[in-house]
Amino acid sequence: MAREAIPLLITGGTGRIGGALRQNWPWMMRGGLRPIWQSRQPRPGYLTWDVLDAACPSLAQGGIVLCLAGGRGCSEEAQTALALAACEAAGRHVFVMSSAAVYGDPGPDPVAEDAPLRPVSEYGRAKSAMEAAVCSWHSAQGKAAPGLTILRLGNVAGFDALLGAAPTGVPVQLDPISGQTGGPVRSYIGPGTLSAVLARLVTLAAKGDALPQVLNIAAPCPVSMAGLLEAAGMTWAFGPERPEAIARVALNTALLQSLVKLPPPASHPAAMVSEWQGSLR
Repeated sequence: MAREAIPLLITGGTGRIGGALRQNWPWMMRGGLRPIWQSRQPRPGYLTWDVLDAACPSLAQGGIVLCLAGGRGCSEEAQTALALAACEAAGRHVFVMSSAAVYGDPGPDPVAEDAPLRPVSEYGRAKSAMEAAVCSWHSAQGKAAPGLTILRLGNVAGFDALLGAAPTGVPVQLDPISGQTGGPVRSYIGPGTLSAVLARLVTLAAKGDALPQVLNIAAPCPVSMAGLLEAAGMTWAFGPERPEAIARVALNTALLQSLVKLPPPASHPAAMVSEWQGSLR
């Protein structure tokens, strides 16, 4: 007798990351999981659920939840409420999307998951507060708690302001950084690689494997912003100096790589740009 598929609820499934998953998962995801895509408004192929105004749907009970809801436009209160609603909906494991912005300016060395959180942006502070609320909720559940993994995501190529929101026909302005000819350096990941990483993590959760409570998500090697722009065929120039500009945010991905094999091309700007451009088709 075939084993019933485990429900996998994706909240915030109408966003850009959700779109990449819907495009890539059909050929990445193996059997055993039944993705359920959430939307606030009715649309074909989606579960209609206003996460902030309605109780969690019963079909998510006993399953896995991947919380993508809570982008840069959300207030701190909404970020926390969306994440806690996802936690309440999960029965087996919940993945909550956070951001590398919680680290603030970590300095020149790759920052690991146990580093102190020193966010400097409003978005980073909102995600940090959300993480604290989720961890408190999880501790309060005791033995009845589902598994919890907070995903601290680096930049997604094409889904941030550098490539995806750059004005056409105008050189992109980069912050000049002393000693860095390509401007600021960040940990990035391509949409296709991100899709593969998340497919692997939810599959491990479905199998009941132990997963860390916090996990950095990025390609192994950070890249310069100029390198990404040049790979995309976009022009750029240095703008005025900004004392508050963060020179480098590099995520230590050793823990991630112990769970998911990331091929070397995943860190190449050209490969990231190709993944982004493929997601536009």
